[in-house]
Amino acid sequence: MKASVRPYAFSVVGVACALAIWQVLAEAKIAGNALPPATTVFSTLATILGTGTFWSSLGATIGIALLALALAAVAGVAIGLLVGSFESVKYATLAVLEFLKPVPPIVILPLAVLVLGPTAEMSLFLVVFGCLLPIVMQTVDGVQGTDPVARDTARSYGMGEGEILARVVLPSAMPYIGTAMRVAAPAALVVTVVAGLLGGGPGLGQNIYQAQAAGDYASLYGLVIVLGVLGLLFQGVTRLAERRVLHWHESYREAVPR
Repeated sequence: MKASVRPYAFSVVGVACALAIWQVLAEAKIAGNALPPATTVFSTLATILGTGTFWSSLGATIGIALLALALAAVAGVAIGLLVGSFESVKYATLAVLEFLKPVPPIVILPLAVLVLGPTAEMSLFLVVFGCLLPIVMQTVDGVQGTDPVARDTARSYGMGEGEILARVVLPSAMPYIGTAMRVAAPAALVVTVVAGLLGGGPGLGQNIYQAQAAGDYASLYGLVIVLGVLGLLFQGVTRLAERRVLHWHESYREAVPR
């Protein structure tokens, strides 16, 4: 078996074993009706995939997560560049950033629902809140890790501070920003689902809550499987985008064949 194929083969075997164990435990009624058989779940999932409601909810979840992630990226990188480059901005925002750092989005969910209601805007706000700070902090680390010799060389060539930020500092910080985006992408999906599950926002989270409230455990597990696959896609696309954007960086540069 070729080395490139072997990991995928082992992955398939692992998934098959997990499904077999799931089926056996469900048939043995280990958790009663709360754990339906895998065959029932996938049969129900096939039915769900044929409904317009599912695709509408899926579109809402993906749309909110991607839009919020884009807004958080633009704002986070801009704030991070300012905080990392200028001492006055750093000290002016230090207390606020340190205060917000340990606050997860779930904590402010009741306040967001109270102010914005169970709406897409509420979900969007929560996702931006959850993704913004990690992007800011990673950008700051990248800015502060910029080689001072490169900065001085740019100044010696007559570059202004704005041009140095754009042509020296930002490229230097890009690997840090790429890492932040790779972490934030699945987090955006998770927060979007939580906003629907606990806050009533639109999307698959709301569908999961409705299935749980109705005791429709087969639909609940089916939707969870969809979210798992969606999370893998989010992470895979983010990794691919990071590799494409940072192809010039030494950690991504392909070895030149001899």
